[in-house]
Amino acid sequence: MNLQQLRSVREAVRRGFNLTEVAAMLHTSQPGVSRQIRELEEELGVDIFVRAGKRLTGLTPPGEALLPMVERMLLEADNLRRAGADFRASERGRLSIAATHSQARYALPQVVRDFRALYPQVSLHLHQGSPRQVAEMLLSGEADIGVATEALAGYDNLLTLPCYRWSHSIVVPPGHALLDASGPVTLEMLATHPIITYEQGFTGRAHIDKAFEAAGLTPDVVLTAMDADVIKTYAELGMGVGIIASIAFDAERDRYLRAIDARHLFEVNLTRLALRRDAWLRGYAYSFIETFVPTLPEQVVRDALLAVQS
Repeated sequence: MNLQQLRSVREAVRRGFNLTEVAAMLHTSQPGVSRQIRELEEELGVDIFVRAGKRLTGLTPPGEALLPMVERMLLEADNLRRAGADFRASERGRLSIAATHSQARYALPQVVRDFRALYPQVSLHLHQGSPRQVAEMLLSGEADIGVATEALAGYDNLLTLPCYRWSHSIVVPPGHALLDASGPVTLEMLATHPIITYEQGFTGRAHIDKAFEAAGLTPDVVLTAMDADVIKTYAELGMGVGIIASIAFDAERDRYLRAIDARHLFEVNLTRLALRRDAWLRGYAYSFIETFVPTLPEQVVRDALLAVQS
C-alpha cells in the first residue's frame, strides 16, 4: 500500500470517476491510475469501485466504508510533511484561509496586512465561499483556517472557536421614512417596506428570518445577495430597505446611505473560526489566529485541539 494508490482512490471520487481527469491531476497516465487502484483492491481483497467495462461508475459498499479512512490517512501524511516543514523553516511556507465574503471584505483586511508584515515569507491564500463551502474546503484540506458566521458548528470533524459577536444594521437612502420614526424602528415598520438582505445561510440571515417569524410577520424580501456591497447598492437605488452586518457600513464610504441600529430587532450573531480536528498548524498559523482573535493565543488553540483529538 502506498500514498499514490490512496491519492488515486480519493481523486477518482472527487473527479466524478473520470480517470482522465484523475491522471491529469496526479500528473500520471490513465493506465497508471487504473493500475494503482487495482493493486490496492487486490491488496485489500475487496473491490472499491463499481465498474462498467473499464469505466468506474461509483463506490461499492466496501468502498464507501474505506473512503473516509483513505481521506484521513492522506490528511495525516500531509500533517507529517507540515510538521517536518515547521521544524525546517518556522517563518516561511503557505497558509490558506477560507472565509465568507463578509469576513474577507470587512473583518480580515487589517489582519492580513498585519500578518504579512510579521511573516513576509509566508504565501497567504484567501478563498471565498458560502459557509458550507468554507467547511468543505477545511475538510478536504484545501484550507487551514475557516472563518464564517453560519454552518461551521454543524460539522463533527471541525473544531470551532468563537471570534466576535456582531449585530445587523438597516440601511436606507437619506430622506427615507424610517429615518423619521419617532422611536426605535420595529419589525412591523420594516415589514411595510420591501427588504433587501443576505441569501439563506449567509451572514446571520437565519436570525433575520427567525425574528420576523416569531413576530408573525412575512417580510417582502425582493432581493437577496451574498455580500453587503450588493445589498447597499440596491438600497441606495431605493429598491428596498437593506439589512446588513453592522461591520459592513462605513459612514464615509457609504455617504449616500444612512444606517439604523437593528440590534434590538435581531439576535446577536457569533462569527466562528474553524479548524480540522486533526489539523497540524505551523507556528505562523497560530500567529494569524491570535492576530485575528486576541483571546485565542497559541496555547488556547493547542489545548482545544488536544481536547478534541484525545
